[in-house]
Amino acid sequence: MPPKSRRRPLVHKPSPFLTRISLRSERVVLGTHPFDMPLFQPGFEVTFDAPVTFLVGENGSGKSTLLEAIGWAVGFNPHGGNRDHHYGEGADGAALGRALALSWQHRVAGGFFMRAETFFNFATHLESVGSTYQAYGGRSLHDQSHGEAFLALFLNRFEDGLYLLDEPEAALSPQRQLAFLGVIHQLATPGNAQFIIATHSPILLAYPGATLLALDGSTLRRTSYTDTEHYRITRAFLEAPERFFRHLFADKDPPSSEA
Repeated sequence: MPPKSRRRPLVHKPSPFLTRISLRSERVVLGTHPFDMPLFQPGFEVTFDAPVTFLVGENGSGKSTLLEAIGWAVGFNPHGGNRDHHYGEGADGAALGRALALSWQHRVAGGFFMRAETFFNFATHLESVGSTYQAYGGRSLHDQSHGEAFLALFLNRFEDGLYLLDEPEAALSPQRQLAFLGVIHQLATPGNAQFIIATHSPILLAYPGATLLALDGSTLRRTSYTDTEHYRITRAFLEAPERFFRHLFADKDPPSSEA
């Protein structure tokens, strides 16, 4: 369970803080990445009207690219971290980040960009600068399992601000994912934090009141929890896994028998 709240009283308008992003057409270089992707074309726009927004879609749909670009645009380290973490070279999200126009209800400086695939590098950066880990539970992230380190970050480092999370479920067991939902609730309910999360987890997607945005080719549309493929496929599999096995394990090209 999340610890008791240490949060300061809210002194500004509650989340969502970031309310809209769109592309500046004059900064779009057609034919170059990521503007060669169907989604990131002139006219692209996203509106955020809830404290928690989930981005859902297949691998390669643009979820991580979009999160990294938002992180770059607001000043977070695009390799993972906040405005105070300076490490890594280059950023895949820079081109799209420069082309984004951001609209705010209340601009905030606090927050964090976390991407599962570079979390090891973030933990190594903390080691290299001699961190005392006071903001991470007082223990080196490298001295914990991947899942423990993730949860230590969520429980101790998350306070007020904008949180951009790329597949936070990657190292979390189902029970730890439920604990993470408690962290989201503790921060989002009073309006202290805004979360924009790319995920494949049907557990996280069930968070009540969240906006779900489905990325599919050139379209980005709102959807409901029960209409996501994540929910439908997971439910169908748990109800009758043998049906999937019959299809997946079928010998489509049996060896021919010799006479």
